[in-house]
Amino acid sequence: MIATQPVKILVIDDHEVVRRGVKQILEENFLLVEVGEADSGQKGIAAVRQEPWDLVILDINLPDQSGLELLGELHGTWPGLPLMVLSLHPEEQYAVRVFRAGAMAYLTKQTAPEELAKAVKQVLSGRRYVTASLGEHLAGSLSKSPAGPVHPALSERELEVLVLIAQGQSLKNIAQSLILSVKTVSTYRGRLQDKLQLTTTAELIRYAIDHHLVD
Repeated sequence: MIATQPVKILVIDDHEVVRRGVKQILEENFLLVEVGEADSGQKGIAAVRQEPWDLVILDINLPDQSGLELLGELHGTWPGLPLMVLSLHPEEQYAVRVFRAGAMAYLTKQTAPEELAKAVKQVLSGRRYVTASLGEHLAGSLSKSPAGPVHPALSERELEVLVLIAQGQSLKNIAQSLILSVKTVSTYRGRLQDKLQLTTTAELIRYAIDHHLVD
């Protein structure tokens, strides 16, 4: 009799307690599962290059790059690889971006273990997983005029700059992190102020905090 191959799932998150918790949930819900771990985007990329995986679960906030950027890189390089996002941020903040970038599910870290396991099984079967709360939010947004938060209309780069500003990074540090000139970062900051109708850096920081764009 041929032995059943284990399901291979890679968890990319810089918090060990999160990786450990996800691993425990997976081991409790799958008879045969092999869980790999990576604490940064680049280590996650290296792990995917090194061996095949059935599913990658990643966070939005990583120490070396944006999770959205990593998501796009993974989906672009390995289009057949199922991807899920597990984040601290509320679904309405990032879910649409995440699905557009190639993910098949978006869950918050407050999700019950049973729902996480259910989502993993559904994604492994080749189907997207949308939580009931996200489904209600999306349905509600279709029936309303676009009067909600402006930030979903920001470009990925603008959102990255906004988050880094809110984290207290200087323009010089942001420029180094994103491999841009200080002048370009300053231009992005100006665009953010125009689009969000804000006038100071302090107001940008307050906006990001109020809308849960930073931890």
